[in-house]
Amino acid sequence: MTLGHTVLTLLSADVTAVPGVGASVAAKLHNLGIRTVRDLLFYFPREHRDYSKLVKIANIPFNEVTTTMGLIWETKNVPTSGGRTRTIATISDETGKLNVTWFNQPYLLKQLKAAQGSYLVVTGVKQRFGNKIEFSVRSHELPEQGDLLNTGRLVPIYPLTEGLHAKTLRRFTKWVVDRYAAMVPDHLPASIRSAGQLMPLPEAVSHIHYPENEAALKAARRRLGFDELFLIQLGMQERRSRWQYEARQGNAFKVDLAKVLIDAPNSAETARASGESEDSLKPLATTLWSPVSINKPFEATLPFRFTGAQGRVIGEILGDLAQNRPMCRLLQGDVGAGKTVVAAVTLFIAALNGYQSAIMAPTELLAEQHAQSISTMLEPFGIRTVLLTGSLKQRERTMGRMAIENGEAMVAIGTHALIQEDVSFQRLGLVIIDEQHRFGVEQRDALRQKGYHPHMLVMTATPIPRTLALTLYGDLDVSVIDELPPGRQKVITRWRTGARRPEANTLIAHQVAEGHQAFIICPLIEESETLAVKAATVEYERLSREVFPNLRLGLLHGSMKPAEKDSTMRRFRDHELDILVATSVIEVG
Repeated sequence: MTLGHTVLTLLSADVTAVPGVGASVAAKLHNLGIRTVRDLLFYFPREHRDYSKLVKIANIPFNEVTTTMGLIWETKNVPTSGGRTRTIATISDETGKLNVTWFNQPYLLKQLKAAQGSYLVVTGVKQRFGNKIEFSVRSHELPEQGDLLNTGRLVPIYPLTEGLHAKTLRRFTKWVVDRYAAMVPDHLPASIRSAGQLMPLPEAVSHIHYPENEAALKAARRRLGFDELFLIQLGMQERRSRWQYEARQGNAFKVDLAKVLIDAPNSAETARASGESEDSLKPLATTLWSPVSINKPFEATLPFRFTGAQGRVIGEILGDLAQNRPMCRLLQGDVGAGKTVVAAVTLFIAALNGYQSAIMAPTELLAEQHAQSISTMLEPFGIRTVLLTGSLKQRERTMGRMAIENGEAMVAIGTHALIQEDVSFQRLGLVIIDEQHRFGVEQRDALRQKGYHPHMLVMTATPIPRTLALTLYGDLDVSVIDELPPGRQKVITRWRTGARRPEANTLIAHQVAEGHQAFIICPLIEESETLAVKAATVEYERLSREVFPNLRLGLLHGSMKPAEKDSTMRRFRDHELDILVATSVIEVG
């Protein structure tokens, strides 16, 4: 058996191979997802508490967690009035004496008496009770009986489960770290570790549990954090490569910029600059279904011109569409930045090339908004759109499904209803996912599988730093609309708390009187005993009753049924409500 096989066998051993882990303890460890030695080795602490700095007894401050060490002089159990027991030990160093106390742990007396005359390290809080001063112990260790695990060092704090104590779990992890951490194979080549100044993986695993100092802990976290991001990126790139390898002969769209932009660059110059053939940019005069109704560029039919950022992003997207490998691009832009019109341009180009498109949105209301705005933009060109959602009547749903299947509809806009088995496309060439973080990978793939390697564009209004976006969405190219259209009002933020809170309510009342509407956002749905924040349901009742009794208020949160949410948002959209009290569920659309 090779060394690699030996290591794999040892690390794959059942957790009961650890001394002290029987069937009962193993069952508790299973609740934490720990079944093998390797699982225990890679069950990392959530934090470390620094008990490494020993303070002399005379210098211990009041009401602060402190670690000290002294010789044990005497020990005793003292009953309390409540029928419990206090275990008291007197310890001392060259600066003074201290009474240290454990509550309701009488079994410690035997251990402490046996250690009388030895050193004791304790971590706890010094407190004054009347005329007495006591040190309430949180953890302790007898350093002369072995390594310090629970005090006198950077102590690991692990997530626990019922019946499993912190000291017990630390004993198990220390045993495994001491014997198996050095065996962990390092998957990173030495050249990458050197370039990134990364700690070897066996050392990182050891120090993430029991670091020698803060520097070692920081280095271990850095190495393990690098591994997490590296493996995510590797998986994303593998998925992207597989997707594009399978679709080497994908759908390369012909792109005529003169059909899109008012001030389009010369087609021949554009082709030469991008390395494409001039044939790929020849003007298209028809779609698969009908001739283009008007001879204006798309931009000329809009009541506005594209911003510089929109023009740049459109160029990036159209450059992808002209390739025979499928586009995989993330479009990021703030609310109101103009993502929808960019999506409409992409749909327009797909239709000119004779391909159908699908837009999937997370809510019916957002799908309806898209259907209304996009159909208006595409209507001048004779491009038909259909809406497909779960709440449609059976007849409407059947007609929409047939229009998609027989090719009468160029664009299908909908919710999860689009990925149902009974929905099929005649020639799907483009998939657009809005608010993509609301969908799982499988849902996105399910829609993509309805075409032959279609191009894919996913959109989000969630601001994501570029470096994070490239990591979390490594299978996607990233485009950012970082410019708002002209005329957008500046967002003014004011903070009102305590006694000044009524100012905000007065402002809302004045705005409603002028014909405007308001959102009031609460972080929770129901009241919480642990979080001192407003709950939407309670705040809605209070505002309706005490603050705005003469105004029309609505309530919206994620626990409501989809039909209720859509009904409330429609009423707000149609100005049947003045104020909407909601959770962050309204961030979509």
